[in-house]
Amino acid sequence: MLSKRPRDLILRAWLSMATALGLSGCALTPPGTTEEQAKLSEVSEHFEPPIEARELPALPAVASWRDVLHRAFLANGELESAYFEWKAALARVDRDASWPNTNLMFGYRYMFSRDQMKTWDRMTLSGTFMPSTTLQLPIKTWTAGKVALEAARAASERFRTVKFELQRKVLIAYLDLALAREKVRIERDNVNLLKLLTSSAAARSQAGAPLQDMLKAQTNWELAKNNLLNLEAEVRSARSKLNGLLARDAEAPLDLPPTLPAARPVIGKDARIIEVAVDQNPELAALARQVAGRKDAIELARLEFLPDLVPAGSITGNIERTAEMFVMVPTRIPAILAMIQDTEAMARSSEAVLRQTEKDRAASFVANLYFMRNAERQTSFYRRRVVPIVEQLINSSREAYAAGSVQFADLIDSQRTYISVRVLVAEARIEREKRLAELEALAGVDIETLGRPEMSPPEPPEQASLQ
Repeated sequence: MLSKRPRDLILRAWLSMATALGLSGCALTPPGTTEEQAKLSEVSEHFEPPIEARELPALPAVASWRDVLHRAFLANGELESAYFEWKAALARVDRDASWPNTNLMFGYRYMFSRDQMKTWDRMTLSGTFMPSTTLQLPIKTWTAGKVALEAARAASERFRTVKFELQRKVLIAYLDLALAREKVRIERDNVNLLKLLTSSAAARSQAGAPLQDMLKAQTNWELAKNNLLNLEAEVRSARSKLNGLLARDAEAPLDLPPTLPAARPVIGKDARIIEVAVDQNPELAALARQVAGRKDAIELARLEFLPDLVPAGSITGNIERTAEMFVMVPTRIPAILAMIQDTEAMARSSEAVLRQTEKDRAASFVANLYFMRNAERQTSFYRRRVVPIVEQLINSSREAYAAGSVQFADLIDSQRTYISVRVLVAEARIEREKRLAELEALAGVDIETLGRPEMSPPEPPEQASLQ
């Protein structure tokens, strides 16, 4: 049996090993890791529950664009995938920053000998780090953590990119559906009016008026009914597309307000909006994080020139106590130089992509801003200048036709002009909102968050028939 002293020594040895194992649980995480984890936690409650257990908001009977957007954020699989990629990238920070970066290895050896030796003196307890993986210097592990953190930050920006891209898709799909429904309403009014004109022309033909007027009216009425069916098919197609983005059945009912959505106010001046677009663009932010990570990778590659130190030690009873230090000298100099060249080239590549993407996104933003302002101009032009003229034209044509001073073809032409202008007004309004959605996706910020809208002079009352 072992005496009390050898047993105490063995106990102390294994306690020392346990302490060393405890030290292996630390992570040399770089500054900013906690803040990134807090950002992830802010949105985790929306994506962590399985989709089967997640309570998705039901759409109201008449859904606004805010209703469909809220559901899309919680139900869309692409956004959920971006969240978990962000979470995985953040978990890799602790993995790459863990130190020691290799496992501890303990040995026990018992010496069989005919010499008269105590049992304790026959035992050798040894400990070192696993030789298959070299123990790195802490500075190397910390730098690897910096590389991983920049990758996690880039994943965070990609999540934001997916979020605003989803927002763009949903808003455009919603606006397409709203425009299709507005065209149906306009065409239905046209069908009803042509029906009345057909009845009127039939009565006039029975009273001796030319038969051609009735035939023209009936032809236009039939064509309008066919066009109405085509527009209703477009409504069903747009509804199924929007339902897909909302993770709903394609044939699920989805009703919108009876009028086009109100124009969202654009906050601030154009110069301020362009400035924010350059600063907040999530795609550019992700590329900037990639550049920073690759620059850290250059530093990590250069640190490979530093030798690594591997401590070891052993106890042989009361006979011997040893402490060793192994120095791992790098010998693969060409490989290290190639690694440095590789990381430098990748960093230059990322910088070039960032520089070009910044120019492209800025140009796209300015172009969409011009298109949006032009859509605003067109809407104002139609409402202020064209609409009053067309309404006066249609009213005078009806009165003149009733008095017999114009041909039926002139009345039909006036009606077509009236319908065309109503469609143009609706398309200009929707185009403006689509361009605004494009601007938000490029800027990576909701346009409402930039401040209060500037006061603009009041517009004259609009004609109710063209709202």
